[in-house]
Amino acid sequence: RLGAINLAAIDEYAAQSQRKAYLDEQNADLVQALETLENAIRKIDRETRQKFRETFDQVNASLQYLFPRVFGGGSASLELTGEDLLDTGVTIIAKPPGKKHKTIPLSPVGAKAPTAIALVFAIFRLNPAPFCMLDEVDAPLDDANVARYARMVKEMSEQVQFIYISHNKIAMEMADHLLGVTMH
Repeated sequence: RLGAINLAAIDEYAAQSQRKAYLDEQNADLVQALETLENAIRKIDRETRQKFRETFDQVNASLQYLFPRVFGGGSASLELTGEDLLDTGVTIIAKPPGKKHKTIPLSPVGAKAPTAIALVFAIFRLNPAPFCMLDEVDAPLDDANVARYARMVKEMSEQVQFIYISHNKIAMEMADHLLGVTMH
C-alpha cells in the first residue's frame, strides 16, 4: 500500500543534511560579519560625532576670539542647523560692531569678507600648516579692516610662514619681505 520504496532516500537525506549544515554555517558567518560591521559603524559614528563636536567647539571658540579682532569689535559664532551631528549643517551668526545679528547669506558683502577671513583663520589655528598662501584676501576690505587683517597675519606669522598676494598699500607695508611682479 505504501508504493515503491526509495532505497536512495537515506543517501539523499545524508547529502541534504550535509548541505543544510554547510548553509547554516555560512548563515552564521554572515550574521557574525553583519554584527561586526554594525558594531564598527556604531563605533565610527560615535567617534565621528565626538571628533566633530570637539572640532566644532574649538573652531567656534577661535572664531569668537578672532572675529572682534578682524572687525574691531562685534561678535560671531557658529551654530548647528540640526540635531544629529552626522547630518547637521553649520551656520555662521555674525554681528559686526553696531549691527544686528545676521546669518552670513543675509549679510552685506562688506561683512562677509572679514567674517570669512575670521573663519579661515579660526580653522587654520586649529590645524596650522608650515606655510599659508593668501591671494587677494584683502581685496574686498576697507582700509581699517585691511590694517586689522595685516596685523593678524603678522601675529600669526610667528608660527606660520605667510605668503600673500596683495595690491593694497597697507597690506604691503605690513609685510616683512616684499617682492614685486610687474607685467608689460
